[in-house]
Parts: sequence; structure tokens; C-alpha cells
Amino acid sequence: MRKFSGWKKANVNLRFNVLTVLVYIIGIVLIAQLFNLQIVHGAEYREESNTRLTRESTIEAARGSILDKTGTPLVSTTAHFSLEMYKTKVDDNTLNQDILNMISVLEKYQISYSDTFPISINPFSFTIEGEALSNWKEKYDLKEDISAEEAFYEFKDEYEIQNTDITEIRKIISIRYNLDENGYSSTKSVTIAENIPREAVAEFSESSDKFAGINIVVNPVREYNSGTLASHILGYAAQIDAEEYETRKDRYSQNDIIGKTGIEYVFEEYLKGKNGVRQIDMDVNGTTTAEYTAKEAVAGSDVVLTIDANLQQVTETALANNINKIATGGFSERFDTNAGACVVMDVNTGEVLAMASYPNYNPADFVGGISNEAWSSYMNNEAKPLVNKAIQNSYSPGSTFKMITAIAGLESGVINVDTKINDTGRYTKYRDYQPVCWYFSDYGRGHGWLNVSGAIEKSCNFFFYETSDRMGIDTLVKYASYFGLGKKTGIELQSETSGQLASKETKAKLRQGTNDTNWNPGDTLQAAIGQGDNEFSPLQMARYISMLANGGKKLDVSIVKTIRNADGSEVSKDEINKFVNQKLGIEEDQGEDLQIKQENLDAVLEGMKSVTSDSGGTAYVRFKDFNVTVGGKTGSAEAPNNKVHAWFVGFAPFENPEIAIVVMVENGGHGNYTAEVVRDIMAEYFGMNTQSVEEDMTAMPYTESMS
Repeated sequence: MRKFSGWKKANVNLRFNVLTVLVYIIGIVLIAQLFNLQIVHGAEYREESNTRLTRESTIEAARGSILDKTGTPLVSTTAHFSLEMYKTKVDDNTLNQDILNMISVLEKYQISYSDTFPISINPFSFTIEGEALSNWKEKYDLKEDISAEEAFYEFKDEYEIQNTDITEIRKIISIRYNLDENGYSSTKSVTIAENIPREAVAEFSESSDKFAGINIVVNPVREYNSGTLASHILGYAAQIDAEEYETRKDRYSQNDIIGKTGIEYVFEEYLKGKNGVRQIDMDVNGTTTAEYTAKEAVAGSDVVLTIDANLQQVTETALANNINKIATGGFSERFDTNAGACVVMDVNTGEVLAMASYPNYNPADFVGGISNEAWSSYMNNEAKPLVNKAIQNSYSPGSTFKMITAIAGLESGVINVDTKINDTGRYTKYRDYQPVCWYFSDYGRGHGWLNVSGAIEKSCNFFFYETSDRMGIDTLVKYASYFGLGKKTGIELQSETSGQLASKETKAKLRQGTNDTNWNPGDTLQAAIGQGDNEFSPLQMARYISMLANGGKKLDVSIVKTIRNADGSEVSKDEINKFVNQKLGIEEDQGEDLQIKQENLDAVLEGMKSVTSDSGGTAYVRFKDFNVTVGGKTGSAEAPNNKVHAWFVGFAPFENPEIAIVVMVENGGHGNYTAEVVRDIMAEYFGMNTQSVEEDMTAMPYTESMS
């Protein structure tokens, strides 16, 4: 063992000696090389280094587009050019002349440039005053009583401007002042002008030796191609704020734009591309000698929506025209209305084909920062144009809820398709609460004997009072919940409301701390006709009507068809759903999958067809000459401040349903007024010319219960 240990020790010593020799040799080589660089060729290399400056600039990645289902771009990115300057080693005289050369090109193409120098000429005067002027003079070590002309020539001397033309002097000072104020250097640029036309870019590029230290930057700019179209769906993007930047420093700069609302916000992580890097070599005079891409930029992914741009336009126009017609007394009476919403849905897939909220806004107003005037206009508008009323607001549904009561009664067995109930006008079962049918209010009598289909056609309150009283609120809640009322749809947009479903739990929560938390029979009667605590969004209502039309099958609501990456691949639907659920905090629907009997659905749908097809139907006047058979239901719901929200819900074709449409007008008065919107949208969808149904202005409008 000792012999082995000694050999090992000797071996270690040998290796140590060899290593020492190698280090010694390498050291000699390095010293020789250093001598060669610094002494033999030192002057040569110093001269070369003084004539070359290398820096990196960011290649901004194009933000992904947002397209409709046909591929029509609704939001895209266009290239805008900006002019910026870096500090170079040229003398003041050369820099000043190059600045004049640069301004000459800018003025040739009528390009405005940054000018914050606070002295004007002809005559000389300060453009700031008071404390601001005093602080400015102190900052630049100027005498307090110095005149504007004296201060002007102080800057002329400071910048060693040799020109004698006062206008040229002012131009040079404006740029030099801007550079100093923003602290430019050889690695930090200052933006001089934005939105440079391509002709000017070409001129700057062709004569770069006449412009010291300039650089043309390509900036992707968000462009909303169709103005206000689908604004509440698309949302808008604007400059990142301090709070957003703090959590995204790894991927964003302080000047980046970021999605704030709508699809722009929800899919920010996909729309945002990956920036590249460009390396620029310049000589000491600031002339670019070489330029190449060190890292390619990767454009953001495109988000393809389920909406159709043409149908969206028709939907928005029809809704706006209808609201204006109601507000100006275009029907039999005038209602003070200025807002509403409409949703068009594929009954078989849950895809949103169009979704409008009125009034809308222009997302382009937010590009580059919204003006105070535009922001005030939006904020002071009582109709709240920035709110997506189709998903963010909820409203009492009125009589459009009655199909839920009918389904619940039929499925629970308290009525069947042949059951008839005698509407005597006033429901007198309870001494302390005796509501009446709307027909009794208008004509002093009831509808008489009706089955469930007839009750839907006539919108008979009495029938649904009795049906709900027989089954109780818990059964009504069970079926309303199954049809998605009182809970989010899971659409890929932020700030969706859950609405609220009238129930014992809802009442207890809303009236906590009062003496009115117990559920009463009258609460059930109110809930049965879509009043009480019931409040749902138009989007929830569209899903509910779609489920009625498709045989009672549950639907996953969606407004995003796919996401296409820059390399042409598509993101899987599972990945999209997982991403959206996590970002928006959406929980998967774990509710019971009820099997609604087809005969019960048929009875309800038959009643909806009678609403539009039979002369006694509450929307017959709107569809009597229509080429497609429509199932529908009108509704007028009492709201706070003595308002009456007007609803129409419908689907078509009746024989083989494809689409469901829900329209709601705030304080629209009567549901049959809003049916015009649905008619016009269906005419577009089914390829008909939009038709104008001759109104019978002498006919008394149906006014469903508002109690």
C-alpha cells in the first residue's frame, strides 16, 4: 500500500510540473500577442476603432391580426416609419449642417417634427410663463431678467451655430434642444419625427452621409380596418402602463402597446410577437456602413373569430336604426331610448355569428393615446358606449322567460301538452298578492282556456302563474340553470356578467339585513314571467334560445374559431379553451345534463311559431310577409326608473333551425318593436333583400305583463 501511495504522489507531482510549464508557455504567448497589438500595430487598430461604432436596435414584431370567419381583416398592423438620432463624434458645425439637411427633407414632405424649445421668433417671445419660465431659466443657468432674444442667442452660442439666418438658427436649436432634453447618446436615440412617408425614407437612406447619426425605425402600428365595426368584440390596444410593465419586463418595453379590452386583451399573449435584433455599424461621422439582422422578429399569431363581418355590419345597423326609430316615435308611440344589444348565434355550435352593443366606439381613438376630448366624450355619454351591453349588462327578460317556465312545468309533470288553464284575468289564489294578466289590464278580461302553446302565443301571464305555483321555485330554477341562465357562458371576452337567477338563495343574498329574505308564493309568480330577481345578459338569452331550437343540447359559447401562428400552424381548441379559462377564471359547467323530451320542446316551439305566424301572435305584424318561418317571443320587462326594456328572441328556419337571434333595447317599450331587428338580420343571413314590412300603425301593440 505504501508503494502504491508513493507512486500516486509522484504522478501527481509530475502532472503539476507539466501544468506549470504549460501555463508558463501560454503566458509568454499572450504577452507576445499583447505586445503585438499594443506596440507594433497599436496605432493602426486605434485608428480603426475610432472610425467604427456598432450598436443594436430592436426590430419590432408585427402584432397578430384579428380576422372574421371568412378571413377578412378586422384589425391588422401596418408599418410606420420613425426618424431618430444617435450621438456621433462629428463637430458642432457638421452636426448643425446635417440637422438643417434633415429638416429640409422633413419640410419637403410636410412632416412635423418635435419642437419644444420655448422661444419663438418674429418677434422674440417666450412660449411659457410664470413659474414654468422661472424654473426653465434656472435649469439652464440663465439670468432671471434675461429677455427672450438674449436667451435665444445664448443657445446659439452654446451650440456653436455659425448660420446667420434667424429661421435656420431656430430650426437647429429646436433639434439640439430636443436631443439635450431627452439625453441622447451613442447608444440611446431620440425620436425626431414619426409617420415618415416612404419617399422620405428613401431620400434619407440614399444620402445617409448628409445626416449625422440618423436612423429610420420601422414601427408596427395597430389599424382598425372597419372603424367602429365590432368594437366591443375587438377591444383596443394602447401603450402599456407602469403596473402592466412591472410584471412584463422580460417581454415588453415601456413604449410597447398591449391589449386593454376585448379580444386584444384576452389573447394578448398570442397577438404579441417576438421582437428581433438589428445590428448597425456606423463610422465616426454617423454614417451607416453596415446593417444586418442578428435575430429575426416573429410576428404575433392571428386570431380568427366566428363572426361574419357582413352580418355584423347588418346587425349593428339594424339595431341602431331600430333604437332611433323607437326614440323618434317611428312606431305608434315614442320611448326615450338610446342603448341596446343584439346577439346572433349558431344554434348547433354555440358560435357567435354577430354581436352588437349600441352605442359603439372607435378603437382607433386609443391608438397612440386617446385625446382628452375623445375620452371625455365617452365618459360623459350616459349610454356608456365603452360597455359591451351584450355580455356585461344583465336585464330582466320579461315574457321571453316564459318558455323556461313551460319546459319546467312539462318536464316536471305538473302540466302536459294538452293541459288547459282558464285565464280569468286576475290570479286570486293568494289573498295578499293577486297579479293580473296583461290582457286583463288592457281589455278587462282574461284569455280564457289555453294550452301551453297557446299561452306562449298569447303571452298569457295567468297560465304561467298557475304552472309555476304548481311546481314551485326549485323546479323552475333547475331548468333555468340547465339552459344557462344566471351563469356565465364562458365566451372568450373579459368582464362577462353572471346575471342572476331568481331563487331562494338569490333573494336571501340580495336582501340580507332586511325583513324580506323569506321566499313567498308571489316571488314564484313573478319569477315565472321573467320578473322579480331575474336578470340575464343578451348573450345568455341567445344560448337559451339556441338550446330550445337545437333539441335541448348544451352549448359551449364561443367567438373564437381558431388561432393561426406565424409559421402557419394552428393552436388546438383544447389549448385555446384552457388558456381562456385560466386567464378569465372560467369554471367548466358541471351541471346535470337533462334530457328534454322532444314532445315538450315541440309544444313550446309551436307556440313560438304562432307568435310570428298567426294573426293573434304578438309579433305577427313584423313577420306576416316574411319568406322564412320564424319561431319567436316578445317581451317587455319592467326596470328601475320606470323604464320598460323591450326584447325579442327568435330562431329560424323553424323546420330546421340554424340561427337564434336575441335583441334587447333599453326602455324600448314593446317587444314587438324590436322584432324588426331580427327580421332584417335574418333577411341578410338567408340571402334575401332586406325588406321593409308595411306597418299597421292603427293596430294596437301587444304589451306583455310589466308587473
